[in-house]
Amino acid sequence: MIDRRGFLKLTALGGGAVFMSGLYGRAGAATGKAVPGYDDFYFVQLSDTHWGYSGDANPEAANTLKQAVATVNGLQVQPDFIVFTGDLTHTTDDPQERRKRMREFREIVAGLKVQTLHFMPGEHDAALDNGTAFKEHFGQTHYTFDHKGVHFIVLDNVSDPGSRIGEAQMDWLRTDLAHQAHDARIVVFTHRPLFDLAPKWDWATRDGDQALALMMPHSNVTVFYGHIHQEHHQMTGHIAHHAAKSLIFPLPAPGSQEKRTPLPWDPSAPGKGLGFREVEAEPKVGEYKIAEFPVNRT
Repeated sequence: MIDRRGFLKLTALGGGAVFMSGLYGRAGAATGKAVPGYDDFYFVQLSDTHWGYSGDANPEAANTLKQAVATVNGLQVQPDFIVFTGDLTHTTDDPQERRKRMREFREIVAGLKVQTLHFMPGEHDAALDNGTAFKEHFGQTHYTFDHKGVHFIVLDNVSDPGSRIGEAQMDWLRTDLAHQAHDARIVVFTHRPLFDLAPKWDWATRDGDQALALMMPHSNVTVFYGHIHQEHHQMTGHIAHHAAKSLIFPLPAPGSQEKRTPLPWDPSAPGKGLGFREVEAEPKVGEYKIAEFPVNRT
């Protein structure tokens, strides 16, 4: 079991590190022992690695993902699992190059000590071929899994080039949620935000309101996403949404300029805008304490 001091050893990492606190009943609170089935654990979230990118926004793009792998491997206590929330690779019109980048990405992350890895696509991985190449290399684009009392849902809002989840997946989500208790601990992973953050920048999901409506009857839902390359926190009713920073380059604040061009690279501060996130949670009451740290924190 990891404590807060051990957790804070997670440094020099872009993306998010998420600490899920155990759920304690009255007996557990009195004795300090976790109720069976609700063990403390934490996982690491990495987002928007854009393997294959080459440009001025990150002249060190060939090293950033490898540095993140080394950092995670150096953790004193390894996470239970790692989730990659999309844009694993940078977009290309060449199907062969797309697959080459995916193979290279897999080879790099195969160096992680943690054996349980969960992948989901971003639009750079899936929009040009409806997720065909992604499925060849990483499996399904939407799925669920359960871990120590928490139900995780991975949604695909990128394989449809129209930025939609789609009717078939929406029916699948409806069926899955129907099997969950109203107070179940549910964590949702998406790439794009499910709410309208900046639609003109493609920072939205066209039918995301339908997905949120399906989640709304459940009292303990939290959404982690990527895509916007920066820290951002939003509430839609009682559902909290938290964006992860990127592993490649930061983007401007939502709607702050005409185009969503990357922030300029600063050679004196190469980790500026990249970072990791700590989330310490009491899922029973749906409260989350979040702290963001820069990449080059010492």
